[in-house]
Amino acid sequence: FNDVFSPVVKHSSIRVLLALVAMYDLELEQLDVKTAFLHGELEEQIYMEQPHGFEVEGKEDHVCLLKKSLYGLKQSPRQWYKRFDSFMLGHGYTRSMYDSCVYFRKLNDGSFVYLLLYVDDMLIAAK
Repeated sequence: FNDVFSPVVKHSSIRVLLALVAMYDLELEQLDVKTAFLHGELEEQIYMEQPHGFEVEGKEDHVCLLKKSLYGLKQSPRQWYKRFDSFMLGHGYTRSMYDSCVYFRKLNDGSFVYLLLYVDDMLIAAK
């Protein structure tokens, strides 16, 4: 793997969102995705030792081929972000060109939904 980073929204983007919430009387919610890193798709083959307590009897020297990302892998945050980004863009959201962790979508009534991503936490603002 080459890219390792945790997607983090800029502080200035949070301040702008809070100003929009106050100015347009929007609702603001905070969410935490509990198993976010487990949803990342691995791009390379990764093997790991069998976890203690889960060894297969008679095959203790075998290793496990990971099919999904796990917590603790250095590429897990990046893989989660790539999957999240793909999902958001596929559902009509636009990614800000100034902050890659800011998404927004204009609704039919002219109002907006704003979503800010901070690793596996989110701020969502809407009417």
